[in-house]
Amino acid sequence: MTLLRISRALFATLLAALLLLAAIPLRADDAAADKPRLTARPQGVNGTLTLTTLDEKAAYALSQGAIGKPVGDFVLLDRQGRAVELSRYRGKPLLVTFIYTACFQVCPTITRNLQKAVDNTVSVMGADRFNVISIGFNQPFDSPAALSDFARQYGIHLSNWEFLSPAPAIVGELTRNFGFSYIATPAGFDHINQVTLVDAEGRIVRQVYGEKFTAADLAEPLKRLITGSAIPPEVGTLQEIMARVRILCSVYDPLTGRYRTNYSLYFQFAGFLTFFAFMIYLSVNFWKNRRRSETKAP
Repeated sequence: MTLLRISRALFATLLAALLLLAAIPLRADDAAADKPRLTARPQGVNGTLTLTTLDEKAAYALSQGAIGKPVGDFVLLDRQGRAVELSRYRGKPLLVTFIYTACFQVCPTITRNLQKAVDNTVSVMGADRFNVISIGFNQPFDSPAALSDFARQYGIHLSNWEFLSPAPAIVGELTRNFGFSYIATPAGFDHINQVTLVDAEGRIVRQVYGEKFTAADLAEPLKRLITGSAIPPEVGTLQEIMARVRILCSVYDPLTGRYRTNYSLYFQFAGFLTFFAFMIYLSVNFWKNRRRSETKAP
């Protein structure tokens, strides 16, 4: 009877250990599922086909290494085939993505999610505050006509979003400048999933990774770039300052997925102005009283 109990206890212990070991990779998989997908894998890479894949660590290092670097003065073609210098986008923050038009899985997903985030951002900050460009890196196939069809297919009609086609000769230098990595495979391209944020001076300041992102992922750093950039000389200073205060007082609400006005920031700003005006008033009065005292003194 004792041996039977011991056997049962051993069996229960072994069973618990097996269940614990089985649960560990499941938890790891669940945790990994919540993280942004750094690279896009073509279909077939996890099947029977043996495909060349991108080194994620090297791709991430190259991507991060681009932060702080200025964007080169490359010349690309827009959807009408007109030459566009990237330097023309200076003066406003810029979002940059790399796509290839033959992609039917990841690139359309990134484009749709970026569109949702940009739509929400435009409604708060205005389309004239920043620009977006998507660059077709699969040359010569990502021609202006192909990019035009891609934009039309996915309903991209925003006035501040352009699709650009580089010459094959500059694709390598252009992608390295932005820290974008890709490798051709029999099933398409294995590439890093990133949106690059460029400030108004044309310097890369941030990389956002993954296929799915909200307005908060892009709009919060974009908002800081807009409010921190220099005031254009042709814009009325007071009008521009008030517009920036309005943008700064808009906060992202994750429950609704939209921006709302945070009126407490208005009160804080008004309180700061009141305090500043009061300090000026005290300083002026102190200066006047001191002048009177010096005048009356014999």
